[in-house]
Amino acid sequence: MGSKHPLHTIEVLLLIGVGGFAGSNLRYFVSLAEPGLTGTLIANVAGCFALGFILYEAIYMGYLADQTHFVVGTGFLSSFTTYSTFAVQTTQAASPLWMAGNVVANYGLGLLGVFLGRSLARRVNGGVGE
Repeated sequence: MGSKHPLHTIEVLLLIGVGGFAGSNLRYFVSLAEPGLTGTLIANVAGCFALGFILYEAIYMGYLADQTHFVVGTGFLSSFTTYSTFAVQTTQAASPLWMAGNVVANYGLGLLGVFLGRSLARRVNGGVGE
């Protein structure tokens, strides 16, 4: 097995860039529709769900092309979800109780989103992997 052709590397970088552009723009629109902690929570949980589906789709079925994984998983979802905004907003929350609640909500609901994405991938695959 030889190394990949340089055009393949350029293609992957472009696909990630296109996905990143789309994800960051959708993230911006979510922040306009629902500013603050709630908008960030929505984006992070939705991103976890989608990433859970993409990851487990690859494990259970593998129907989606590698290019789709680059565009959606690496590009789109990495720019749609936002750990840095989550961290800053948490430190700026109104009280320590809000801070703790935001951390628990983002991590707890994010993990639940991954599990639900996995469940959807299993169902799409006819229940295989359960």
